[in-house]
Amino acid sequence: MKILAVSDVIDRGIYNVDVLRRRAGDAALIISCGDLPNTYLDFIASILVRPLYYVRGNHYWEDTRQGQTPVVPSGNLDNRVVNERGLLLAGLEGSMRYKPGAAQYTDAEMWGKVIGMMPKLVMNRWRRGRAVDILVTHAPPFGIHDRPDRPHRGFKAFLKFMQWFKPQYLLHGHVHIWDNRTPTRTCYEQTWVVNVYPWRIIEIDHDFSTHRRRSIL
Repeated sequence: MKILAVSDVIDRGIYNVDVLRRRAGDAALIISCGDLPNTYLDFIASILVRPLYYVRGNHYWEDTRQGQTPVVPSGNLDNRVVNERGLLLAGLEGSMRYKPGAAQYTDAEMWGKVIGMMPKLVMNRWRRGRAVDILVTHAPPFGIHDRPDRPHRGFKAFLKFMQWFKPQYLLHGHVHIWDNRTPTRTCYEQTWVVNVYPWRIIEIDHDFSTHRRRSIL
């Protein structure tokens, strides 16, 4: 299964019907790691005609059309665990709290969100032999792809999440990459942590019951 993952900035390289179909036409799923306008996500989902799941970033957008009616796409993963054709997805929105605003959390608050999802994750492990395949976040884990300034500091709660529930992937955005030498893929425990900024194709095995190595394009 191929997944188109996007985050943080509108990339003109795929904001085109023909180019998007050529580069990601065989993607079975779209995942957004936040900080993107809903019109951009709607464009991608409409052209590819694929399911869309997302979490909000700390700079989340609320588009309006037809006057002042907010347009909010379905598929918000925050604090949810869902089954998309056998693929188990979970999501945690936002960044470290650094000023008043939406989708910002302290580490303790993020711990609370993780604890809130634990019953469903434990049930998945009991019924399916695994808790979750992909954790979708906006911010990175603490010490992996994050930065020392408070707005871009990662969450320690994500490290425990990976230790306890062993997703195949943690997909995040939030940290913009300006240097090609900056690491964007790190294996932690049994999880590939991937910064998808601004977009990336992820290929995952169809046999979700195994934990074989996956390829990241």
